[in-house]
Amino acid sequence: MKTLLIIRHAKAETAFTLNDFERPLNERGKTDAPVMAKRLLQKKIGIDAFVSSPAKRAKKTAALFCTSYGISEEGIIYVSALYHAPAGIFYEVISHLDDPFNTVAIFGHNPGITQFVNELVPAIKLVNMPTCAVFAVQADTDKWLAFNKSEKEFLFFDYPKKV
Repeated sequence: MKTLLIIRHAKAETAFTLNDFERPLNERGKTDAPVMAKRLLQKKIGIDAFVSSPAKRAKKTAALFCTSYGISEEGIIYVSALYHAPAGIFYEVISHLDDPFNTVAIFGHNPGITQFVNELVPAIKLVNMPTCAVFAVQADTDKWLAFNKSEKEFLFFDYPKKV
């Protein structure tokens, strides 16, 4: 079994003076990311690999999750193709993950991340993947290459403002 945690980057600055790629997290984003990581830890979910878009807001979100997990952010795997990736790119990136990783967190952006999660489990449809939301699925496979075609089970959906 493979577990995938799909995480949208935390809330970012909306300053139009910065180019999109360089937008940092705002104060809420810096607070939400550790809170969401702690919720995963409370569920006793270990993460074997962190994979992220290299955009500043996604990198920082992944780094804050690593800090909460007591893992060095130097181990984050950055994949340029995840910056504003459509759903198909997520599948492509996942297919190249190393099989010893059983649970992977992947950090990305809208609108592609919402499209991607909506393809994973047909019975679950989201209008929008909120910032710093976590959508978790488990795939019935031992190989990441087979993730796309594998049967998937919805585990949970959580986000900062969920009560």
